[in-house]
Amino acid sequence: MAVTDFFAGEIATELLKMLINITRKACLCKPSAEQLILSIQQLLPIINEIKYSGVELNVTRQTQLDKISRALQDGHELAVKVVNSSRWNMYKNLQYSRKMEKVEKKISRFVQGPLQAHVLADVHHMRFETAERFDRLEGSARRLEQGLGSMKIGGSGGDGRQSWWIEEAMKKMDEDEVYEDNLIKVGMELGKRKIKNMLFDDFGIIGISGIGGSGKTTLAREICRDDEVKSYFSNKILFLTVSQSPNVEQLRQKICGFLSESKLDGCSDMVRPQYNHWSTVTPILVVLDDVWSLPVLQQLIFKVPGCKTLVVSRIKFPTVLNATYEVELLREEDAVSLFCHTAFGRTSIPPGFDENLIKQIVEKCKGLPLALKVIGASLRDQSEMYWKGARNRLSRAQPICESHETELLNRMKLSIDYLSDKVKNCFLDLGFFPEDKKIPLDVLINMWTELHDIDEEEGFAILVELSNKNLLTLVKDSRARDMYRSYCEISVCQHDVLRDLAIHMSSLERVNHRKRLVMARREDGVPKEWERDTDQPFLARIVSIHTGEMREMDWLKIEFPKAEVLILNFDSTDYFLPPFIENMSKLRALVLINYSTKIAEIHNLLVLGNLTNLRSLWFEKVSILPKKTFLPLTNLLKISLLLCKINMKDESELDLFHLFPRLTDLAMDHCIGMTILPSSICRVKTLKSLSITNCESLEELPLDFGKLLFLRILRVYACPKLKMLPFGMKNLIWLEHIDVSQCVSLQCLDEEIGGCLSLKEIDMRECPQIKNLPKSFSGLRSLRRVICDEEVSWHWKEMEKELPGLCVQVAEQSFDLDWLRE
Repeated sequence: MAVTDFFAGEIATELLKMLINITRKACLCKPSAEQLILSIQQLLPIINEIKYSGVELNVTRQTQLDKISRALQDGHELAVKVVNSSRWNMYKNLQYSRKMEKVEKKISRFVQGPLQAHVLADVHHMRFETAERFDRLEGSARRLEQGLGSMKIGGSGGDGRQSWWIEEAMKKMDEDEVYEDNLIKVGMELGKRKIKNMLFDDFGIIGISGIGGSGKTTLAREICRDDEVKSYFSNKILFLTVSQSPNVEQLRQKICGFLSESKLDGCSDMVRPQYNHWSTVTPILVVLDDVWSLPVLQQLIFKVPGCKTLVVSRIKFPTVLNATYEVELLREEDAVSLFCHTAFGRTSIPPGFDENLIKQIVEKCKGLPLALKVIGASLRDQSEMYWKGARNRLSRAQPICESHETELLNRMKLSIDYLSDKVKNCFLDLGFFPEDKKIPLDVLINMWTELHDIDEEEGFAILVELSNKNLLTLVKDSRARDMYRSYCEISVCQHDVLRDLAIHMSSLERVNHRKRLVMARREDGVPKEWERDTDQPFLARIVSIHTGEMREMDWLKIEFPKAEVLILNFDSTDYFLPPFIENMSKLRALVLINYSTKIAEIHNLLVLGNLTNLRSLWFEKVSILPKKTFLPLTNLLKISLLLCKINMKDESELDLFHLFPRLTDLAMDHCIGMTILPSSICRVKTLKSLSITNCESLEELPLDFGKLLFLRILRVYACPKLKMLPFGMKNLIWLEHIDVSQCVSLQCLDEEIGGCLSLKEIDMRECPQIKNLPKSFSGLRSLRRVICDEEVSWHWKEMEKELPGLCVQVAEQSFDLDWLRE
């Protein structure tokens, strides 16, 4: 393709701007200029289509495109002369007007003649290529279907009383990953090719735009995984989710660190301009996903030579973006293929099924991928009468209008209406967490057990059902493979459209009468809607509040007499707990999550002392001083601390039994500041699960550890300074699981562990100091599984003769730092 071809679009754009000035400056040229503007507006999209098609032109097309390029160049030179001429030189303006008419006629002839033939030829080629692609896709789908047909999801027997749900969830996630690889290809190849050509061109800021659920994020991630793109940018690609309520300073810090290849404490307006003088050695790519605001976008764009920005948004930003690809909704053939894949597990309509009925339902989805997937999944394995009812309900929805989001929520609601009341309530609870954040499974299960009177197993079954209907996505940690894994290792993600749906369905009543009350991220207090109704109590059972830094004076006096779950999300290093907590007499679960980059100081924790019904606490990225922080919480059953700083100088002064006499579950992950677990924990005889993971400061466990007679699960993995397990382990007769993996300083497994007669699993991978096994281990008749390194595996395999049913698994080293990206 000639060089002029690549600049045809830019020339036309510049000519368009100049002609607007001409219409204001020279009245005699106005009619011709306006006609020429109209012609260029018709021509620009077509030129861009040819430019980014990625198809090499033959000689005939090349010659014709050269001619129109020269015509545009002539028009450009003429526009410059008109701009520089005096508005009172009537004779010269008249000459220019005649010349412009000739240029307009030449462009019009090209638009009405050769260009039409080019379009017809392109349509013919595209239909042929698409037919071939779908033939290959159907063949791959059939092979995949045959392979999946032999797989079965099952559970374990009596020994694995909790394993069935986790095994089913893991297998479902593996199957979904295979499905997604196929679905990504449907209708995206053209978009991929166009965006790649934009990235490889001179554009610095490129956009992917489309309505919610149209596959923008999926397309962007596929671009990042493309081999050509990764090679072009030398794998230097940063993917950031911005969301509706972004922490702009944190995002700017990540981009600054990416540009400078070093962590920065901040990136103020005074520092930022220096990046304009930088230039990268190799091209780099920054992807900003789910952008909602122009001011936010402007703060996140760094115009560094060599750095390209890909903006993914429902909104167009013509003043910022150099070029934009608008995601097209799926055509009928692609939509039917995607719908059938989700509803039937194949890419075509199955024999014997009502084809018209399927096409009527697909037509109501209007080619929106998310709607096709969710509705297709909700109709899977249902009767034909059920399908007809769904079609009739879809037919009553409002047609597409300017308010795409409302229309989409109405359609998405169909999938929720057919859920049972309990499952529907659990789905609605998912709307109380920030956009595009992983929701820890432990938080959800704790919340559901308190709100909906279900146990943990039923909670996981509901999660699997919601996942099967594409209403959420389960995200697994590399370690999350068996029934004893911590719930922290599995999380839930949800598309923002589905989150909007949950919030929309929860917000139909007046604010004081809603059962669920959510406040999106704000920096300055609570919404005006709340302020106007503070004279009456809020009757919500679950309340979610997302703010920045909050002081005592920032909170309103609000009454929540029926609240059972309170979720406090914030972005700050200093946070004052709302005083109204003191009067939430029915509160059963409190979730406190800090989304800033630094650990936050929490004030007013003493307010929790009046919560006599509180059963569950979840603290994330906060600083805790146990002695001065808590009053006794006599009914508290579960404490989870993630990324917290525990300020405890003298553990002997802390009486955990006095503070939490009924505690059954204590979990600490990635916490700092605690070198020894307080000995008073050994007096909490109700404790059943103790999980201390990724705590680099922990050096030892209490000497009286053997007094925890009812302990069933002990996890101390990834504690590098822990050298030995405490004495008295033989007294833990109900202990079922021990995890000491990645404790690199642990010297041995104590002989007393042989007295743990209920022990079923030992995880000791990546413990290089352990060379031998105690002889007493041969008496562990209940032991069913051991995960270890290859060096010590032969010792265990020798014991397989004495321990029937024992399975020895040699583990591969796994270093997963995904949590750092949160």
